[in-house]
Amino acid sequence: MRDIIRAQMQLGECDIAAIEFDCFSRDDIPRLLRGLQHIYTTEALREEVFAILADVLPVRADGEEFVSADTGRPGMSQWRILVLGTLRLGLNADFDRAQELANQHRLVRQMLGHSDWADEYRYGLQTIKDNLRLFTPEVLERINAVVVKAGHDLVKPHPDAPLEARCDSVVVETNVHFPTDINLLLDAVRKAIEISASLCADHGLTDWRQSAYNIRCLRKLYRRLQQLKRSTSKDEAKRAARLEDIHAAYRAYLEQAEQFLARAKDTRYKLAVFCHVPAEQFTLLDDCIAYAELLIDQIERRVLQGERIPHEEKVFSIFEPHTEWIAKGKAGTPVELGVRVAISEDQFGFILHHRVMFGETDDQVAVPIATRLSACYPRIKSLSFDKGFHSPSNQKQLAEVIDFPVLPKKGKCNAAELEREQDPEFRRRKRQHSAVESAINALEAHGLDRCPDHGEEGFERYVALAVLGRNIHRLGAVLIARDAEAERQRRKRERLKRAA
Repeated sequence: MRDIIRAQMQLGECDIAAIEFDCFSRDDIPRLLRGLQHIYTTEALREEVFAILADVLPVRADGEEFVSADTGRPGMSQWRILVLGTLRLGLNADFDRAQELANQHRLVRQMLGHSDWADEYRYGLQTIKDNLRLFTPEVLERINAVVVKAGHDLVKPHPDAPLEARCDSVVVETNVHFPTDINLLLDAVRKAIEISASLCADHGLTDWRQSAYNIRCLRKLYRRLQQLKRSTSKDEAKRAARLEDIHAAYRAYLEQAEQFLARAKDTRYKLAVFCHVPAEQFTLLDDCIAYAELLIDQIERRVLQGERIPHEEKVFSIFEPHTEWIAKGKAGTPVELGVRVAISEDQFGFILHHRVMFGETDDQVAVPIATRLSACYPRIKSLSFDKGFHSPSNQKQLAEVIDFPVLPKKGKCNAAELEREQDPEFRRRKRQHSAVESAINALEAHGLDRCPDHGEEGFERYVALAVLGRNIHRLGAVLIARDAEAERQRRKRERLKRAA
């Protein structure tokens, strides 16, 4: 059973509309809560957001049907899920800090609908984790569109004012260590051993009684290989001997890994045939074995046969397989491990749209982004990119979608292209394009520097929640600034009144 928000206020509970904030505070919490308060107190806005939140429901174990919103045990209300999710990403907080805020912070508890003294309800850590995972990227994107519209109603000089958008991409890092084929092989074999040992313990087999010792043996060979590779001797005889030692260490490491994989396969056969374990319980084990076999093959080809492994065959994480090796040529950051995310911002500081670019580059997404923006925001007049989004076809197609596209060309321009880029309006919008870096920096400072959530779905949800949190923060900042100005005028009138 789920409620969007508790309909009946409890004894001692403060109405969300009556919550007061320190309009001169420079912290992020008042801005986030002020934005959420505006959503709740504006009737039309509240109805739109609550209609979307009604879709935030748990899924049954079969994954095909939603749990009923009207029957069963009462779960966390969707409004509370939205508040906690906004705080987690808006403050770049982990789940532990979100739990502490939900249980101890007075203003946060008032926004969640708790009274100051009569309500002793406390949120569990796992409860917060499970409920925030109910959000989907689609639901968050719909809420974000409503929040952006509310922000435009506040900041636009008139409803028909055109939008000037700018788009750039940023790499959101995944939560992985720096990949090498030998440490990835260690991860794959270690997880295969741990999963096999767990399955054996559940079904009464004794095949992996010494699983912890087995992992230590493999890690010992891995450390030995690391130490040999660090040698920097310049003596030719010593270098030749060291190379032989390295090859011998590689062979020992691979041989040990293959032995453990063979045992894991044998255990899988026993569990499936004699213990009748269903096939779906072997999914993670099969994935680990497959990764390990791939990495063993690549190590043999690279080290023992001297072959160069093509980039498209390489694996950069067995836990986050969507991780990409991205070299954007930034000073001090030669390589980033993560996924590109395209951010589109307007001149008022609201993020209109984002796109998670799994396996895509900047030049491949320029036209789809422009098409999506023009469909969602008919008032958009211009859209600027940097040179990384350029291609001849993009130049032509963007002119058909956007009234005034700003896409500088890579390399030397011909006469017509030079005339286009020397146009005063083109140059003005090109100079303003760098302002999108402010939005990207704000997102990175509020949680989008590194994604701790797992899987492609978790990554997309984390990015979408970060964008929504940033727009609610921006909405709250506009309202806090207005409240602060009104408070200054009130204090000024009081001073003048006392002086008179």
